[in-house]
Parts: sequence; C-alpha cells; structure tokens
Amino acid sequence: MQHVLRISRKIDYALRAMIYLASIDAAAVVPFREIARQMLLPEDFLAKILKTLVDHGLVRSARGPHGGYALARAAETVSVLDVIEAVEGPVAINVCLDGEDPCSKASACTMVDAWPRGQEKMLEVYRDAKLSTLALPPDPEGKVGFVQLLARGGPAAT
Repeated sequence: MQHVLRISRKIDYALRAMIYLASIDAAAVVPFREIARQMLLPEDFLAKILKTLVDHGLVRSARGPHGGYALARAAETVSVLDVIEAVEGPVAINVCLDGEDPCSKASACTMVDAWPRGQEKMLEVYRDAKLSTLALPPDPEGKVGFVQLLARGGPAAT
C-alpha cells in the first residue's frame, strides 16, 4: 500500500544522523561508521547522505585517521526543515505548490486555498523543530544512540 506524504528513508536517515551529531559534544568528530552503528543506519546510504549534508553546510567533515563528521552549525540553529530541504529539496505537498507551472485548473479548484495553508502548517512544525530539542539523552555511561536507547527499553524501542 502506498502512503502519501510519507517521509522518505533518505530524510529519516539524515535526521537520525543529525540528531546523533546534535547529541554528542560539539567538538567531537565521529566516523560515519560509528554514526551508522549507533543510529542503526546502512553505511553505504549514510555515506551518501552525509556528503549531501556537507555540501549544504549542515555537517563538516574532517579527514585522516581521526576524521569523521560533526555539525557545521549550532544544533539550536538547525531545523528539521533545513535537513529535509538539504537532502530532498524544497517541500511541496502538492504539484500545485511546486513553484513550476501554474495550475491550469486553479480557477475552478476548491482546494486552491487549502493546499497552501496545509503546507505552511506542516513547514511551520518542521521549521520550529530544532536539533537541540531532538537531541538524544545519554545513557548512564554517557553513551548516545538508538543502540543505547533500545538496550534500556527507551523511546526508540517502540
């Protein structure tokens, strides 16, 4: 069954990676394999997503034996919408709102006012959700990630 308005795996994985980076010390640089392991993400796909996030200035990368990834901006300045738009482009819940060709049926469409209002409400939620508020709490040993939350029966276990 197809689900309309479903968040793609690309967005889901990008958000998981960004939440992980927001959950650790801002000065830390983490190898992508560690992010994948901690957040239960496929390594190959995550590597591509991280490159995109670097290209959009949300993540910085450091090369070398102690290299890895870190947030490029403070977590309180990065919204869920920033991440979504970095990996998938501008959000439009309907082709009428994609900014390309004007809809030829707009003059007779009863949804012409509802689509933009619905989209703006959705964008408002994603714009207001900052990484700093989504950061994961560390476990008693100070470790962060879905792996730890699952192990202790936390929110990610459901």
